[in-house]
Amino acid sequence: MNVRENSLLIVAASESDANMLYATAFFAPDPFIFFQHRGKKYVVMSDLEIDRAKRQADVDTVLSLSHYAAEARKRGKPAPNTADIIELIFREKRIRRVAVPATFPTLVADELRSRGFTLDVKRDPFFAGREKKTDDEVKKIRDSLAAAEAGLDAGIAAVKKARIGRDRYLYLNGARLTSEKLKSIVNTAIMARGWVPSHTIIASGDQCCDPHNEGTGPIKADSSIIFDIFPRSQKTGYFGDLSRTIVRGRASERLKEAYATVQAGQKIAYRDIRNGASGKAIHQKILDLFERRGFPTGKIDGRMQGFFHGTGHGLGLDIHEPPRISPAEATLRTGHVVTVEPGLYYLGMGGVRLEDVVVVTAKGNRNLTRAPQFLEV
Repeated sequence: MNVRENSLLIVAASESDANMLYATAFFAPDPFIFFQHRGKKYVVMSDLEIDRAKRQADVDTVLSLSHYAAEARKRGKPAPNTADIIELIFREKRIRRVAVPATFPTLVADELRSRGFTLDVKRDPFFAGREKKTDDEVKKIRDSLAAAEAGLDAGIAAVKKARIGRDRYLYLNGARLTSEKLKSIVNTAIMARGWVPSHTIIASGDQCCDPHNEGTGPIKADSSIIFDIFPRSQKTGYFGDLSRTIVRGRASERLKEAYATVQAGQKIAYRDIRNGASGKAIHQKILDLFERRGFPTGKIDGRMQGFFHGTGHGLGLDIHEPPRISPAEATLRTGHVVTVEPGLYYLGMGGVRLEDVVVVTAKGNRNLTRAPQFLEV
């Protein structure tokens, strides 16, 4: 199905639905109606949002929800619902068939189908254009990366300032430095720039071995500390994504080897990412390198250790979106913006993850991340 040749329909809140935000460039916390017909884009807005939508939404026409609700009441619907409003508009515009995203509300879909409308469900990418970023979108992602870098700088400054106690824990301003305190420092720096941090990861020691463990409790010296920071712009909705691993004090020789190996894995990605490249092949080359260097992946002591997540993912209005650099087949194309984030995780050693963001070009890629890489502080 070619979405551009079909009428489209979305019912969602653009604040939480990337397809709706992409379609309208308009932030709203509550669900509203968007449809596209014969190349024109429409939204149906309540009185609360209609004037703002007329100024800000990237659409051709803003329709009044209250107008169509009044029409529905005249036609015997005392409390018109979303399907009633859509039915009125679609009959007016002679729309019988639309493509909807996989997240479309089931109740609304059932009601519309019962009234004779055809809804074709299309899996993501609902808008194929979302995968290839424009120069303006790349700039918005870069701006979000700058916010992540500001948070990282604040966090690393706090770690550097921390004193190593006799018990080998880190102390800041007389108290043990915890993951929670570090996250507060990082998130405050991000919010001061107008970005929203969410579920920032600052994990240490063996907590690093669960890559999505957000981190809790006091942090020890000579232990790996993984920062994974992914703020969203309140203005544009685009995400940044950045990971670094540091140690306050001295890293073990094994951790140093792992760090250098992860850097070497990143270099493979930088070398191979280009238009037409296979994400699966890049991921496998990195796995093979890690194995050759003595860092196998698999179940050890009953849990996965080594490198057991993807090398990268698309980044934009969603924190994770196509394409992937992973065991799944995917072809990279010019304009894709993807993370490059190999990692190694072993109980007793801790973990290493380094993550940059690159934009794919015809002959290679361009790194959008400016944060330096270093292990010991």
